[in-house]
Amino acid sequence: MSTKVIGLMQLLDLDSFEEYRGRVGQTVALFQGKILSRGTVTKVFWNELGCETFNTIVELEFPSQAKAQEWSSSPEYQNLIAVRSRAMKLTLFAAEI
Repeated sequence: MSTKVIGLMQLLDLDSFEEYRGRVGQTVALFQGKILSRGTVTKVFWNELGCETFNTIVELEFPSQAKAQEWSSSPEYQNLIAVRSRAMKLTLFAAEI
């Protein structure tokens, strides 16, 4: 069963975000993942969980949750954490759909 990884992002620095976005896809591909969609949040209808404001989303897909976990803890992805921290605040979670 494939696993979706969803990211909710609050952008902080557009230059850093462009750098991150230009590099992260290669790390995803190393673990048989793909970026399915990216988008801008245009309207939040409910926020009953009290999430911080986010304005961008990403949807990734991996062949398994194990591959998604390998990707998120890999040295290749960990090398992007400093850039990511400058670029955004991020909530990232996996879901089996």
